[in-house]
Amino acid sequence: MTRDQARTVANVILVAAGAAATYVVLTNPRLRRLAVQGARVWLGASLPLYLVEATSRAWVESGSRA
Repeated sequence: MTRDQARTVANVILVAAGAAATYVVLTNPRLRRLAVQGARVWLGASLPLYLVEATSRAWVESGSRA
């Protein structure tokens, strides 16, 4: 098996595992609630931080002064 074939097989296995995990989470109400809560926490913490950093970077790059 060549390196490219091995990489393709590994990618197919990862996609299949991801699809199976997604199916299990979406069909189980408890896991679905847990996933939604996790997404809310992640977005609630990382999205505002990203927006602040992007705004700060844009401010600096524009050459504006406070």
